[in-house]
Amino acid sequence: MNERIDLNTVVRAWIEKAESDHRAVQLLMASGKDCPADIVCFHSQQCVEKYLKALLCVKGVDFPKIHDIGELVSLLPKGLSSTLTEKDQEQLTEYAVDSRYPRHARDISFSEAAEAAKIMDNARAAVRSVLPKDVL
Repeated sequence: MNERIDLNTVVRAWIEKAESDHRAVQLLMASGKDCPADIVCFHSQQCVEKYLKALLCVKGVDFPKIHDIGELVSLLPKGLSSTLTEKDQEQLTEYAVDSRYPRHARDISFSEAAEAAKIMDNARAAVRSVLPKDVL
């Protein structure tokens, strides 16, 4: 027997996971220049990805299992604009995989991590401003 999963439950689950990534970034950045910048960038990307997926769920848009921020933004219904520039989208998408594996990793500076965290904060605020209050 298939149980129907309540849409708000699904959206809240995406938000809960996104908020965990957000908290991780905040905690890591608080440790200053010694923080693992690559991990900050990864969690910044993950937070944005999960908030976009929450918004797509609310709008009834199916999405593939991807980490590409640009592709997720392209799925947003007309009338919903993103605060993420094309450069922001590409930068965050790079952090989804490349920052996690030695073969693809590059040195990431604290200032780059701080920029990723800023992009995350702006995108998070923008998505939260259009999500229904009952899912936040």
